[in-house]
Amino acid sequence: MYYRRKILLALLEAFDNKLDRISLQKLLMLVSKQQLKPDFHFVPYKYGCYSFQATADLQTMTKYNQVARESNDWVKTDAEHYLATLKEHDRQAIRYVKQMYGNKTSKELICATYLKYPQLAINSVVAQELLTPEEYRKVCETRPQSNRTILFTIGYEGVSLEEYINKLIANDVKVLCDVRKNSYSMKFGFSKSQLQAACNGVGIEFVHIPQLGIDSDKRQELNTQADYDKLFSQYRAGVLTQTQTYQDKLLDLLTKHKRIALTCFEANICQCHRTHLADAIVKHPLFAFELIHL
Repeated sequence: MYYRRKILLALLEAFDNKLDRISLQKLLMLVSKQQLKPDFHFVPYKYGCYSFQATADLQTMTKYNQVARESNDWVKTDAEHYLATLKEHDRQAIRYVKQMYGNKTSKELICATYLKYPQLAINSVVAQELLTPEEYRKVCETRPQSNRTILFTIGYEGVSLEEYINKLIANDVKVLCDVRKNSYSMKFGFSKSQLQAACNGVGIEFVHIPQLGIDSDKRQELNTQADYDKLFSQYRAGVLTQTQTYQDKLLDLLTKHKRIALTCFEANICQCHRTHLADAIVKHPLFAFELIHL
């Protein structure tokens, strides 16, 4: 079993084996803040901090009869004691959170986390209702904003979905442009429907433009940088000369929304076609903006 799932089960165990969905997310975030290396990351979602990975893990664990969904609650049904199996620092983190927040109602817990981590409440649909005007103003002030028009590129290799989304938010990206030929991924959260839902949940528009990608069969046997360079030479001579309409679409999106990001898998920009696509857009006679590789 993944260690992070033991964290979830141990947290439920510490709270008498039952927590409502929102409280579980809030308490898990508070535990993660105490960890040396967090097992979960969180994005500012509709009710504050939210981990897509935690929800996916809970759903998976229902299949193994370790947890059950009862109305609005998650219930630990596994009889094993997981708290005792954790690293000492993680046991202490859960006990600390239990001691500090164990007596709070769901509403009190929401308010407490909004006040402590206002940046995680920027997309909350209940923040204005629950907070005072001054408290809500502080939440709004944490929202990244910029008037500079920037074309970004970003890869998702080596990061969680939450870390990736937070990087987009931190750079005030308005539109994420998926330029993969096939937007399916073995990595959790990065297949088209998952990524689109995550983006929409934090107010980022998602656009898939497969015409600007590279066929998967051409991406085999890429063992050296020379292999990548050869592939990208073919990409520039082929795809980029035949897809001006779609490149114009990207420029239109940039002009309209000011901050868009091209995304694909690779972390290394020298090994991803998005670099060459971005270069082609920069060379467009109407491009007069900035390019930043995240």
